[in-house]
Amino acid sequence: MNYGPDPKVLKEIIQTEMPFGKYAGRRIYELPAYYLEWFAGKGFPKGRIGVLLETMFVIKTEGLESLIPPLVKMYRPR
Repeated sequence: MNYGPDPKVLKEIIQTEMPFGKYAGRRIYELPAYYLEWFAGKGFPKGRIGVLLETMFVIKTEGLESLIPPLVKMYRPR
């Protein structure tokens, strides 16, 4: 069993742009914590975007942001 983060989800966090709202066009990893906290309080959207937002929320609120810079180097589109 694998209990670690899904590498596909981590890659998508780096590459996917927010498709709607105040931060439309920003990559998921660039979203501010307060915006992710707002979603956590209201409910994350259904589908893949909700999974990405919730994962980024956990990364930011659990002090795991040091995971992000190496992922950006690996996966950021040119």
